Amino acid sequence: METFSPQAGSATAESPNSIIAGRQGVWLKGDWHLHSRHSTDSTNNPIARIIDFAEKLGFDYLAITDHDVHVRGDVANHTWSDPEFKSDSLLLFYGAELTAARGHINILSEGPYDHQRIFDARDRRDWDLLALKRELGIHMSANHPSTKNHYGYSFDLADSVEIWNSSVWPKNIPGLRIWDDMLLSGRMLGGRGGSDAHHGPVERPGPVTPQALEATANYVGTPTTWVFAREKTGRAVLDAMARGHASVSANPFNPRVEFYADPFGSGVPDMMMGDNVHPTGAPVAFEIRLIGGTVPGAHYKINIVKNRELFDTFFLTADSHISVARFTDTPALATRTYYRVEVEGPQSPFSLVPNAMAQSGSMVALSNPLYFNYDPNF
Repeated sequence: METFSPQAGSATAESPNSIIAGRQGVWLKGDWHLHSRHSTDSTNNPIARIIDFAEKLGFDYLAITDHDVHVRGDVANHTWSDPEFKSDSLLLFYGAELTAARGHINILSEGPYDHQRIFDARDRRDWDLLALKRELGIHMSANHPSTKNHYGYSFDLADSVEIWNSSVWPKNIPGLRIWDDMLLSGRMLGGRGGSDAHHGPVERPGPVTPQALEATANYVGTPTTWVFAREKTGRAVLDAMARGHASVSANPFNPRVEFYADPFGSGVPDMMMGDNVHPTGAPVAFEIRLIGGTVPGAHYKINIVKNRELFDTFFLTADSHISVARFTDTPALATRTYYRVEVEGPQSPFSLVPNAMAQSGSMVALSNPLYFNYDPNF
């Protein structure tokens, strides 16, 4: 966890702790999509192993989202009641992966809720599910929207979407296009990652099975989602993720990408990922930061996506704990505009999951968008 108390006028490349004028919060890292032994397609992955691994990585939060269909919806008497479901340092979210004919949804909550009702209603009309979601006060996150178990529900149900599932980056490219489609349609939909890890690492010496090999390539933190929340509480983290105050890195040792703007010419960033403002018609200064984890001297390719299309590409050489790039553009006055960032480059080593870097290829990190002229009540 990194804590920041920004002061107006102090945001410079030399003071990375000054994130945005007048805004206080904490950067928290974790994994939103994991399966334990309570999912019948999981192997060698008790809850204690997952939590111990996350704690050793210095994670701040974790969501163990077992398949509800494997226990006929009764996750309360399985995952949640497991004596190993506890941690002194991690925020543990209550949740499950709603596993249905129309696809998969991660249901998330800061406390226990009646998941059985969600499971029993899984095949009902979307408006019935929306009413139930509001009644229970839960967060619905669309899982892997472009795989064989794709998200087939209305995106108007979703509070967030899984834009990066597992360490295998190439399979996520179609899902990224679906996210762009939703953003372009006027939906402000927070993007997150999730390892979707099912198999735990095997102690050495141990049998070399396909599941054991998978654990060396995809496990807790591949990818890692960073969330900027007002405080380290479950409600604050879920609120921040829904707002898109988050970014995703291929692994916990990669740089965190942060994306800011100065929409009113104040000289300091007044806007961060997930924010929405009405432009003035004047040029806006944008700033991309790579925080920590860069390979010294390496070149990182920065792709700027604007309204689903590639807007610009430039290269950034990593030379310190914080590396900064800037550009300027003028958002339209009368129509919606969004910008987001993709970072490509070398993967930082993740020795505990040594084959993950090859699976992620050159994709290092993704930002959430900056929005202009969006309707928050859409």
